[in-house]
Amino acid sequence: MMKNLQVLLTNLIGLSEIEWNAFQQQLVRKEYKSKEIVIESGKTAQNIYFIEYGLMRTYHLEDGKEINTYFACDDQFISTYSSFISQTPSFEILEAIEESIVYALSFETLNTLYETSSKFEKLGRILAEKNYLCVLDRTYAMQTKSAKEKYLAFIKTNDKKIVQRIPQLHIASFLGIAPESLSRVRKEISIS
Repeated sequence: MMKNLQVLLTNLIGLSEIEWNAFQQQLVRKEYKSKEIVIESGKTAQNIYFIEYGLMRTYHLEDGKEINTYFACDDQFISTYSSFISQTPSFEILEAIEESIVYALSFETLNTLYETSSKFEKLGRILAEKNYLCVLDRTYAMQTKSAKEKYLAFIKTNDKKIVQRIPQLHIASFLGIAPESLSRVRKEISIS
């Protein structure tokens, strides 16, 4: 139900009922099956997605190995952001991990909204700031933290659904640690 998106936008940018009604008409509802590719590598991301229900990830391939870069679930936004922002081919892949229902907002529509309302400019700024902080935190963790510290931070900063339902192989890749190391860390945490 789009009610969660309306509440989120009302809280974030003070969207009025009239503005919400105009905005929701711009959204396109889409459904994706488990393991369905939403954005392919080499294609330009035309949309940003608000996940009504589901679980999604972005990743890229490095020597045939999947390197996970982002996870999102219910009531969160996702895209291959660098491609979406720059409107250039994506080096990442966006995939539905589980069956997902999303609302898509196109790049053109978002830019039109920026021009017509400072509230949507604020939304764009908030999304950009959150993405920047996410990348900065991840870079810092990768460079300075132990496997255990990375996993504890992952648990603390991610939605419970992401922590519990993302396959361990994907989490290990995201944290930049070997799956065996993650298994050891998880056992150590559950014992203590």
